[in-house]
Amino acid sequence: MSKTNPECPFPETADIHTSTDEYAGRFAGAWGEWMLGVQEKLTLQLLADLPRGASILDVGGGHGQLAHPLVREGYAVTVLGSDESCKHRISSLVEEGKARFLVGSVVALPFADHSFDAVICFRLLTHCELWQTLVKELCRVARKMVVVDYPTSQSANAIAPALFGAKKKFEKNTREWKLFRHREVQEAFAACHWRRVALKKQFAMPMVIHRMLKSKGVSAAMEAVCRGVGLTALAGSPVIGKWGPEACEEGPAGV
Repeated sequence: MSKTNPECPFPETADIHTSTDEYAGRFAGAWGEWMLGVQEKLTLQLLADLPRGASILDVGGGHGQLAHPLVREGYAVTVLGSDESCKHRISSLVEEGKARFLVGSVVALPFADHSFDAVICFRLLTHCELWQTLVKELCRVARKMVVVDYPTSQSANAIAPALFGAKKKFEKNTREWKLFRHREVQEAFAACHWRRVALKKQFAMPMVIHRMLKSKGVSAAMEAVCRGVGLTALAGSPVIGKWGPEACEEGPAGV
């Protein structure tokens, strides 16, 4: 994993690429909207304990995948990006005063401790070399919860490294990424005295399969069957995890 923009002064800049129209093209069409819809639904479920108007920091969220639905749900959203260009896909929210955008380092967040009710971070952990530092910063500025996504090797994604060449040939803009084991992510949060309280699994099949199929109907049907027989709960990926301060007790995780 390497910096997206070597000219940026910050040590981690993967969100610069995920904030581009080129990256958004990976979710174009009805099938892409379906994939993002699954992510949105599960994320909003995890945030449901927050009251309307609660403050949420979206670290590296210039892709807009969640900033738009969070604003729609009435949350007070702040998006932090590594470069001014990361504002592009959420510019309408910022210009209309519906969300705030700031430039800063994702591994040295420019906020005081406990500044936000919740902190979320999507499409970043897997591309971040200093991911443990990122986790520490997410926990530091959150009061009630942290929600992140990550791909896990404890799934069909275990074969992903062997398919990287084919994936890159198909997707063109694929970058190297890290597959996590659940325990190593839990240990990073535990070091900050935070505990996992919920875990949502998105897809049983590798996401690249759905991108190759380009069929919302076929993909949705396949995933419905997998979810129905328990395959998704057993080995789904990417996962969306919710963490809370150490006093919280972890619920059934299924892993």
